[in-house]
Amino acid sequence: MQTRARLVAAALVSLSVLATSACGDSGDDKASDTSSASPSDDAPAAAGEECTVDDIEVEGEFGAKPTITVPDDCTAPTTLLSKDLVTGTGPEAKAGDTVETNYHLVTWSNKQVLDSSFDRGQTFPLENLGSAPVIDGWNQGLIGVQKGTRRLLVVPPDLGYGQGGNGVAPNETLVFVVDAVSIS
Repeated sequence: MQTRARLVAAALVSLSVLATSACGDSGDDKASDTSSASPSDDAPAAAGEECTVDDIEVEGEFGAKPTITVPDDCTAPTTLLSKDLVTGTGPEAKAGDTVETNYHLVTWSNKQVLDSSFDRGQTFPLENLGSAPVIDGWNQGLIGVQKGTRRLLVVPPDLGYGQGGNGVAPNETLVFVVDAVSIS
C-alpha cells in the first residue's frame, strides 16, 4: 500500500512539474520570438540592428544643399560614424586648424532638418578644430578632412548634445553632412 501511495505521489509531482514547465515554455517561446527579432536583449524588437554609415542615404553634390534620408529599419548608432561622400584635395585638417564649413543637420528620431548653413547662405567657421566650442562629434569627426570634402557624420548623444539643448531633444543622434569649403 505504501508503494502504491509513493507511486501516486511521484506521479502527481511529475505532472505538477510538467504542467509548470509547460507554462514556462509558453512564456519562453514568446520571449525568444521577441528577442530573435532584435540584435540584443536591450534593443526593441521592431528597431532592427544598429545602422551603419552606409544605411544613411545622402543625395546632392559638394556645395549644394543635400538631402539626408535616415532609415527606419535599424537603430541609431552608438559610436561616431564618418564617411567621405566626396573626397577633397590638399592637406588634411589637423587640431588647431580653422575649417570653413557648410552643413546640413537632420535629427535621427524624427528625421527632420534641425539646422542648415545652406539655408542661411552663410558658411560656418570652425575655429581651433579639436578644441572648438562645438559638439565633440565635430571636433573628432572633422579631423583629417580636406578642402572640397563632403563628409557624412553620425553623432551619438554622448558626442552631441547629450541631455539636450540648442533645440535638440534629450539623447538625440545627429546626422550631419558637412562640406569643407576651406582649411587654414
